[in-house]
Amino acid sequence: MSRKYFGTDGVRGRVGEHPITPQFVMHLGYAAGKVLASAADTRGERPGVLIGKDTRISGYMLESALEAGLIAAGIDVYLAGPVPTPAVAYLTRALRLQAGVVISASHNPFEDNGIKFFSSHGTKLPDETERAIEAALDEPMQTNASEGLGKAKRIDDAVGRYIEFCKSTFPAELDLRGMKIVVDSAHGATYHIARHVFHELGADVIAIGAQPDGKNINDGYGATAPDNLRKAVVEHKADLGIALDGDGDRLVMVDSAGMLYDGDQLLYVIAKHRQAQGKLQGGVVGTLMTNLAFEHAMQRLGIPFKRAKVGDRYVMELLQQQGWQLGGENSGHIICLDKHSTGDGIVSALQVLHALRANQQSLAVAAGDLHMYPQVLINVRVARGVDCLGHDQVKAAVSDAERVLDGKGRVLLRPSGTEPLLRVMVEGEDPQLVEQSAQRIAEVVRMLATS
Repeated sequence: MSRKYFGTDGVRGRVGEHPITPQFVMHLGYAAGKVLASAADTRGERPGVLIGKDTRISGYMLESALEAGLIAAGIDVYLAGPVPTPAVAYLTRALRLQAGVVISASHNPFEDNGIKFFSSHGTKLPDETERAIEAALDEPMQTNASEGLGKAKRIDDAVGRYIEFCKSTFPAELDLRGMKIVVDSAHGATYHIARHVFHELGADVIAIGAQPDGKNINDGYGATAPDNLRKAVVEHKADLGIALDGDGDRLVMVDSAGMLYDGDQLLYVIAKHRQAQGKLQGGVVGTLMTNLAFEHAMQRLGIPFKRAKVGDRYVMELLQQQGWQLGGENSGHIICLDKHSTGDGIVSALQVLHALRANQQSLAVAAGDLHMYPQVLINVRVARGVDCLGHDQVKAAVSDAERVLDGKGRVLLRPSGTEPLLRVMVEGEDPQLVEQSAQRIAEVVRMLATS
């Protein structure tokens, strides 16, 4: 059974348009509450669900709607306020709750929002649970009788708890004293958290992108817009820069010269360091988008490597199947299962910093022996439901590109799981051929999408 509302990362869309309306979100909270309550063994007590959100202005409305739906289903609600997505995963486990809910559209603009769920283990809900929630959405709401309603409580120390958790993932024998770090929070959920984590570990921190107004999340700042970070690092003569996305579950970094490092390069630094320490359990999981140079680097180091479908949930599934601990995406979503149950931008940055401090290296040196292949990614907007992948003209354009690349690159086309886009990716040794091939395929897709 295909899912009607849940994409690769929860339910997401434009605020005010179905399904991101207060009416639907209240029903979603009710349906999720009924499913979670029926599956929970709470020894006679009401199940509890934590709600966290990023800094979007629509979060207030959707938080209230979710809260109402959950309480109507007999669920006790714990409100954490603005906290990163991985903080909800951590606090759900720490408080022994039945589930966590995040109100966020991650790296999308403020006009969008979304709802994603975590299990009691701090992991994304399995597909069968999401399907059960969708099935419950087809049933009308039947509010519990008054004696069966849930209650709401605010978690006043949520931010402090999470800061201490992040710090605990960095070795006690190391610190960041003597380092100057620029931290960009994308005007998002880490605005009041990230700077304190690095500062309390000893770094001199310059915070940017830390003044949310409800509408500026991801706007010119953060992991998807790192130019201001690069400028700030050079201007302040910092050792490096860290940019998180709006909900704090992924990052990119910048070295002292303003050079940008993506998720593949940061994952390489962590994997190489762990292997040298004898602490790399098994191999590393990437995705279909992972740069071919990373795969070749893993081969040189003798580290097993596997590719999952794009999306952190699929990286997680493959890690669990293999019994491995380390994986990630080139977008900067890195999973270190020995540190956290989900991807966490702050925790991942600390794992990179661990490698740099332990080896007394700069970021440029630590990642310098990974020579990335040129990779061009073009997002082409298409109408929902349009299958460009199966069209003969698109297949022909892909075949032509593969023939031109002559085995020294690869082509990948995939629909976005969160937006009405077809992502056209081409990579290879020759940058000119890569660019030309990507543009030709994208032009064919555009023509079909508008015809």
